[in-house]
Amino acid sequence: MTETMNISLTRTTNSRLKETDLENPVFGKIYSDHMFIADYCDGDWQDLRIEPYGNINLSPANTTLHYASTIFEGLKAHRGIDGSVLVFRPQANAARMVKSAERMCMPPVPEDLFMYAMTELLRVDQEWVPSKKGTSLYIRPFQIAMDPYIGIRPSDTYTFYIITGPVGSYYSEPVKVKIETHYTRAAAGGTGFAKTGGNYAAALYPAVEAAKEGYNQLIWTDGIRHEYVEESGTMNLMFVINDTLVTAPTGDTILKGITRDSILQLAKDEGMAIEERPIKVSEVMGAIENGSMQEAFGAGTAATITPIKTIGFDGKDYDLPPVENWKYASNFLDLLSKIKVGAISDAHGWLYRI
Repeated sequence: MTETMNISLTRTTNSRLKETDLENPVFGKIYSDHMFIADYCDGDWQDLRIEPYGNINLSPANTTLHYASTIFEGLKAHRGIDGSVLVFRPQANAARMVKSAERMCMPPVPEDLFMYAMTELLRVDQEWVPSKKGTSLYIRPFQIAMDPYIGIRPSDTYTFYIITGPVGSYYSEPVKVKIETHYTRAAAGGTGFAKTGGNYAAALYPAVEAAKEGYNQLIWTDGIRHEYVEESGTMNLMFVINDTLVTAPTGDTILKGITRDSILQLAKDEGMAIEERPIKVSEVMGAIENGSMQEAFGAGTAATITPIKTIGFDGKDYDLPPVENWKYASNFLDLLSKIKVGAISDAHGWLYRI
């Protein structure tokens, strides 16, 4: 399909690159000069174009504004040690976006279109990829319904965008989290496995309430009895118990994280014991109390790996062993960081070179 694709390019006449601090970019606040856009109508993606980054013109009756008909992805490009631009596992993001589209009754963006659009956009804005350790270029593909119609039905028209921006660390230090036993992030049969805006909007209120109590994030539990742990904020949740890596299986309520999958593969490579299984809240708390809980961390694109220093449950805080003494999470972070910049061998073919 890429042989017949034609992306028109309109370059900005007012680049913001020179006035941007690429050494210390704030996550989610700075955006690159250009964005990719494609429109879906009459059963096909068309009018592929790269334009200067700017505001979107929408009808007040736009379907997405009223019914959250939107999906997105998140991935990163890094400056390789040889100066090249390397993207980590973009094909996996393209495949996951197709799954999200299916669940949200939206036309999928074909993988070849996703990859071609991302490649061409990064070629145009490649100077925006920072080189300082701990920084990267965050890539945000997203798709929204465009019909100016407030009846409840799938839209006939959609637009696919890709925007990018330099970022630093999402969390600057280990986090304190609270196990949520009242509010629910996702339910069986729902949209929890899809990256759709409504999932995140529904999670805001409980997270804000937890922040008032001094917590950085939540550990979500199942929506039936709040008996099993699922995710932590916007990240997959992983534990090291008696030198075994334990994580909940993905499914209706848990996003199939690409960082999660990468960590599991690295753990297999190193011969570490792994268990993908339901994890009870009682098991987590019991493991902390009896000392078998060695590490707990979140895994996701934005944060990569975020150590959890304290877990709050039922009005009491439980501290994990000091993070500086951990060995597994720090090793996974080191391996992933080196793979992403080409400092060590990419044994699994995860890197995509622009």
